[in-house]
Amino acid sequence: MTNTLHRYGTAESFVDDYVVIAIPTKGGQTGGDPLPALRRFHEIALDYHPVSLGDAIKGGSFRPTRHRSMWQHFFEERPSAPDFDEVIDTIESPTTFSVVFDNRENAQAFVSRIADEDFGLSINVSSSIANGQNCCKAANLTRHSVAYSLGYEGMPDNLPNRHAMMLSTMCGHGMISLSLAKKMIDYVKENRIKPDAAVATLGRFCSCGIFNPSRAKRILKQARTGGF
Repeated sequence: MTNTLHRYGTAESFVDDYVVIAIPTKGGQTGGDPLPALRRFHEIALDYHPVSLGDAIKGGSFRPTRHRSMWQHFFEERPSAPDFDEVIDTIESPTTFSVVFDNRENAQAFVSRIADEDFGLSINVSSSIANGQNCCKAANLTRHSVAYSLGYEGMPDNLPNRHAMMLSTMCGHGMISLSLAKKMIDYVKENRIKPDAAVATLGRFCSCGIFNPSRAKRILKQARTGGF
């Protein structure tokens, strides 16, 4: 069970959401220090066009920047592109590493490549059940196990704040507040901020890097029209 399973939405809403997680295993084939294998996991990911990388200690590819005022969180000139090099360059110790894809072909190709590399790491694919099965099939792997999230009891899919829930739960550690997600939705609706800037603002609060900017941008655009 991983914290990524608490993402809110229907199975169809994960069409562009594939989270691949690497966790060092005790006594793995790397024999001792798993850090080189974890670093290589991220380096290989760059060949398959990820939308986010994450290090559970240092954070993801959207990181805080030094500004004089809190209001500069929302200014358009603030960097809104993910910085993959910073994630890789600041790796210091073994922890949970993650890679996020918004494309089925890229995710499947990456999982197949990691299976071939045989790093001795525990690999988890978090998405819809169908997406996870397809990744295993592409890599000629038999699924080891499956974990389900039972969702939110009594919460219908037509709640007024369902889009904010979808954004907030993309941080498995609960670091993206529901109020901030609502604010970003309102700002985008009012044309006070562009979706790219809103996505970067939300992503900076995700402490492990599993936030999916492509899915977030789609959700923000859907919130403008009430789609789901």
